[in-house]
Amino acid sequence: MEIEVTFLILLIITSAVAMLTKKINLPYTIVLVSVGVVLGYLKLINAPHLSKDMLYYIFLPPLIFQTAIHLKFDDLKRDFPVILMLVIPGVILSTIVTGYVFLGIGEDIFKQSVDLSVGLLFGAAVAATDPVAVISIFEKLGVPRRLRLLVDSESLLNDGTSIVIFTIVLELINHKLSSMNFAVVDFFFVVGVGLLVGYFIGLITDELIKKAEDPMVVITLTTVAAYLSFIVADKIGVSGVMSTVAAGLVIGQRSLLNPIYPTIKLTTETFWDYSAFLANSLIFLIIGFSINLNLLYKFWPLVLIAYIAMMVARFIVVFFTWGAFFKTSYKFPFSWSVVMGWGGIRGALTMVLALSLPDSFKYKEVIVTMVFGVVLLSIFIQGITVPFIIKFFKLNTSNEEIFKFEELKTKTAIIQHIINELNEMKNKMLITEKVYNDLLSEYRNTLSSLNQEMQNFTFSTEEIKNEEVLKFKRELFMKEKQYLIDLYHNGSVSKKVYKKLSDEIDAKLFEIENLGI
Repeated sequence: MEIEVTFLILLIITSAVAMLTKKINLPYTIVLVSVGVVLGYLKLINAPHLSKDMLYYIFLPPLIFQTAIHLKFDDLKRDFPVILMLVIPGVILSTIVTGYVFLGIGEDIFKQSVDLSVGLLFGAAVAATDPVAVISIFEKLGVPRRLRLLVDSESLLNDGTSIVIFTIVLELINHKLSSMNFAVVDFFFVVGVGLLVGYFIGLITDELIKKAEDPMVVITLTTVAAYLSFIVADKIGVSGVMSTVAAGLVIGQRSLLNPIYPTIKLTTETFWDYSAFLANSLIFLIIGFSINLNLLYKFWPLVLIAYIAMMVARFIVVFFTWGAFFKTSYKFPFSWSVVMGWGGIRGALTMVLALSLPDSFKYKEVIVTMVFGVVLLSIFIQGITVPFIIKFFKLNTSNEEIFKFEELKTKTAIIQHIINELNEMKNKMLITEKVYNDLLSEYRNTLSSLNQEMQNFTFSTEEIKNEEVLKFKRELFMKEKQYLIDLYHNGSVSKKVYKKLSDEIDAKLFEIENLGI
């Protein structure tokens, strides 16, 4: 079967699975992996071979860039110490713990003793978390906003950390690095320079986007930035993932946060959402086709041991992080650490790392099989049970009454805004008196009807009402923060006063976000 026909079939399968998941109410990745495994076992399709270049240079950039452009720098900065703890010491600790367990079971797998570096290679591969399934569950159940940001931010950055560690360990195995001391230096060099490369590419792209008025041009520029940042960094020997992260953050913060034309932001973000969806879907399908199920069955008990070790390492990391910040302004509820631990699902990147091993590496097939087994368990066990964990800790705030009230509130705000715009057009004599009166009458009738619905609206419980009050409080605190920033930029308040009041507002926001907004 020719590759273009195979690709078309994969797209059809992806679309069918996406529609199916809406019907059966299961996370998309779970159904997708299941379909991939079944089709692979039946050998109905000859899937294309996933080379390292294809995985790194085609699939990875959209997965990383899409997440990066959606993150707000202020949110990242506010929780940076927590995120940093999770993505550097956390990933390293997780790699070591899982690596030593793999070392312990290595003799049963390979029928001979294996070097620690092989265990660390496996540990680094399974240290990367993939929030695709979890974030969709979070959004559906309405978990606290800060918890969603922590999970999303951690996953974005620990992807880069995992790849760097994986690459360094592979270089140690291949004797390209002479000692662990050089490995530590190499780690910070690769990460730091990678971030700088992406930052400068992001700045250049931002300047070009400012001159663009066409969404298609902006999409093209962001596509170039995503792939160029990755390729340039990778070719000079630094982290392509960190480079793409930096480029995405810069473009998301500077170019897409307040675009001149709102349609540019909407079109660009939609394009990248689709690109990430497509890349993620194809990876899981092709992986399912290529896995050796006989070998997976043979090593199933050892895969289970490796999975338990990975989860133990994960909980050690998140519980330690929770304890480290418990008495600081960065603290978060213990229930969050449980959800963060259980929600650390392994996915596409974990498999990308395993499959990127050179074919000459003698342990490749076994490591790929073990990694796939761990990913399979992670997706099925954690992906299915995460909603129950969230509900157990009562972190779900999604409610039809809140949705209805928010819908009414938004409609009212939109109509009132249009009425204000009409008045502005009349004052500037941009509209005739008759047209103005006709339109004003129409919109006022709509506004009157919406106001009546708002007045008649009642919440069924005090708890639901309190959730809506918290949302309003958060909105007002954000307005306080923005006005304070304006005062500071205008020179109306000193830096000392600005810092003190800013910290007070941030503390209020933290308290509200920890409660569930």
